[in-house]
Amino acid sequence: MHAAVHQLCQSLSAPNSGLPPGSAAVAILPVTLDTPMNRKFMPDGDVSSWTPLEYISELFYKWTTGENRPPSGTLMQLVTADGETEATPVL
Repeated sequence: MHAAVHQLCQSLSAPNSGLPPGSAAVAILPVTLDTPMNRKFMPDGDVSSWTPLEYISELFYKWTTGENRPPSGTLMQLVTADGETEATPVL
């Protein structure tokens, strides 16, 4: 599945892919998202390692305003440990 996401993201970032000028195709790769359903079905899970949806929302907002937006075609790994999340490009 990782290869399919990578291929799709790369294809959308190519010239003449159909995306409007100035847009970007960036894939995020979280481990576990902190959602109500994940909390319900994994009540003993280590939520300090789950990526909060607020983090993703803030990240997307920054990217839409041009702040630290990765180049189109980038896969961004989201790793959360001890309640802190880092976004790192996958090479």
